Amino acid sequence: MGLTKFNGIMLGSALSILAGTQGVLAQELNLYTTREPGLMQPLIDAYTAATGVSVNTIFLQDGVAERVIAEGDRSPADVLMTVDAGVLVGLVEQGLTQSIESEVLTGIIPDTLRDDDGHWFALSLRARAVYVEKDLDLTGITYEQLADPEWQGRICIRSGQHPYNVALTGSFIAHHGEEAAEAWLTGVKANLARPAGGGDRDVARDIAGGLCDIGVANSYYIGLMRSGAGGPDQQQWAEAIRMILPTFENGGTQVNITGAAVARHAPNRDLAIQFLEYLVSDEAQAIYARANYEYPVNPNAAVDPLIAEYGVLTPDTIDIVEGVSYRRAASELAERIGFDN
Repeated sequence: MGLTKFNGIMLGSALSILAGTQGVLAQELNLYTTREPGLMQPLIDAYTAATGVSVNTIFLQDGVAERVIAEGDRSPADVLMTVDAGVLVGLVEQGLTQSIESEVLTGIIPDTLRDDDGHWFALSLRARAVYVEKDLDLTGITYEQLADPEWQGRICIRSGQHPYNVALTGSFIAHHGEEAAEAWLTGVKANLARPAGGGDRDVARDIAGGLCDIGVANSYYIGLMRSGAGGPDQQQWAEAIRMILPTFENGGTQVNITGAAVARHAPNRDLAIQFLEYLVSDEAQAIYARANYEYPVNPNAAVDPLIAEYGVLTPDTIDIVEGVSYRRAASELAERIGFDN
């Protein structure tokens, strides 16, 4: 691939700074990540091809913080990557990350999708979307409208305690307060066509089967289903639905992120920063879009056509950290009203 230009910075120039005292082509970077290996490997391969830097990857289903804490100040971790904003915030709160400065990262990533003190940065986005029966006369909806009586007996959704829905309810609290959120979630429960449960793909299945007219699900699942990655049954479910990107009143679409931070005791700090900068480049962001039908955080990167046709994503206007701060309250609320019962 050779050296490539990304985000106005010549990669070769960036590497030459490091090369003055170190053999960059012989260097290695240590990545701890909860992102699935199959989704990360294309990005790692592209980075290594562009820079010559090897990436030693440890895939952890969970327990990133516990692993780094156990390793202490001799931890080899350079970059910590997770698929949830709440986990990133937790890493910061536990003192496992460090603040960095990067004009590349701050120039590309909106301030609502990165830590105010430079401890973590979003790399890709997943929207909490609404799936709709394809012939239903509905072109737009707000999250608030999901509680309207017109949807009584017509909505499908997974458990209110699932992290996807806890995050959505937490963002609702950030917008409207806990009292309004309780009234809203109670209204959504009253509109369910079946008990809350299953997965997001089951929402598509049940709409296709005529059990419900609309449902709440993550955006990338429709891309996976349409692509045929989940088999012919899921492809048929996807053909029976459309996706709408809902918004909050006076806000945007609720999103979660894949994001990363430089570990507090990173032995290769400069390379860690360079790696994060590469991950928001046009090249890497296109790989994110293709690998899992996620929305790039870089506005210059193209969205995969399988989800691009559903419109442009406008992430919510509240800081994602504010929504995270209400997740415990959101979980307690879902329990209190018996959302899954």
